[in-house]
Amino acid sequence: MALVELGRFSNGVEASIIRGRLAADGIDAVCFDAGMNIAESVGIMIPVRLMVDENDLEAARVVIREAEAQ
Repeated sequence: MALVELGRFSNGVEASIIRGRLAADGIDAVCFDAGMNIAESVGIMIPVRLMVDENDLEAARVVIREAEAQ
C-alpha cells in the first residue's frame, strides 16, 4: 500500500470536505500539511495535499468528478 497525491488545495477546509465525500463512498484519505497551511496569514502558501491509497486513486477521481458535476 502506497499513498499517492489526489490533489492540492489552498486551504484545509476544502481538503477536509473532499476527504469527507470520499469517506462517504468508502475511500480512505488523509490530508498532509494541513497544520502548515496556517502560514497563509504571513503570505506563505503551503498547499494541503489530499492523499489516497494508490489502489483507490481512480475511484477517488471518479467520486470527485461526479461531485463537481452536481
